[in-house]
Amino acid sequence: MNSKYKTLFALLLVISILVSGCLQPGSEENGGLQEFQQTKSIMDTTVTVAVYTSNESEASRVIDDAFDEIYRVDDLMSPSKEESQLNILNTRGEVGNADPAFIYVLDQSKYYSEKSGGDFDITIQPVLDLWRSKFLPGGPQEPPTGEELNETLKLVNYSEINTEDGNVSLKPGMKVALGGIAKGYSVDRAIESLKENGIENAFVNAGGDGRYIGQKPDGTPWMVGLQNPDRTGQYVTAVEARDTAVATSGNYERYFNESARVSHISDPRTGYPSEGIISSTVIARTAIDADAFATAVFVMGEEEGLEMIEGLEGIECLIITEDRRLVYSSGFKEYELNESEISG
Repeated sequence: MNSKYKTLFALLLVISILVSGCLQPGSEENGGLQEFQQTKSIMDTTVTVAVYTSNESEASRVIDDAFDEIYRVDDLMSPSKEESQLNILNTRGEVGNADPAFIYVLDQSKYYSEKSGGDFDITIQPVLDLWRSKFLPGGPQEPPTGEELNETLKLVNYSEINTEDGNVSLKPGMKVALGGIAKGYSVDRAIESLKENGIENAFVNAGGDGRYIGQKPDGTPWMVGLQNPDRTGQYVTAVEARDTAVATSGNYERYFNESARVSHISDPRTGYPSEGIISSTVIARTAIDADAFATAVFVMGEEEGLEMIEGLEGIECLIITEDRRLVYSSGFKEYELNESEISG
């Protein structure tokens, strides 16, 4: 990258210094409002809830309520919790009297699949399992064969997710992965909880997927830094986030095996790890939209992903390609902050 990379550090709210699990009061702002924030490890990531209010006890209560929503989503949709409805579905192939929130996320996933022409498909889990098995300790440490992938791809078909009459079922052998959607949904649930509790200015950030409401008391917007995939702690740009959500999907943080350097996002058309771009960042009204469409763009690649985004109302994206080009959707730069706005 060139000089567009900016080290933003403390200027960006999303990288404020936090103490996990403790309510952290900030300095008092205009109108007697004060920033309170808390960070916890949930859903295999770091989640921060920050609010502006004048009362610490109120801040503690509303933040706890917001985290309760995230814990509830995690209890339903964690792949590692034995009693989660996601784990039950993947183990038994069906869930009776499924929680409405679980059904909602599954139904929404089919909407994103349709919008992306099938490139976003939560039934990709058998393919991810196949790749993971190849690079676990004791595995062959080499990619699956074409024959193995083709056989496994027979289990990938979002249209086979049945959510009728409050029950969920899959065809034998199918499994779903909610890593590209559940985190965004949990952020939305936390934000809705804050709004129901009368909070007007706040943000919730879950491992880089964030939703921001209102503004800071001085009238300035939240600033969100977009990570430089080549340099930890540096950012390629910053965007203004006011009543909007921002999510990034990329292959520079998670690997099945560090030496294998295999992307955690596979293409449901081929079974191979997605290639062509390093990251896709999406701005949308809700975190679930931003999360899912960021994943879809990452799978689709530069041309198809950009074409999809241009056809969606109120959604923008920034793509970083493997050759380090920045590719913007037509309206993305309306959110981008210039250097004077960042430093000012």
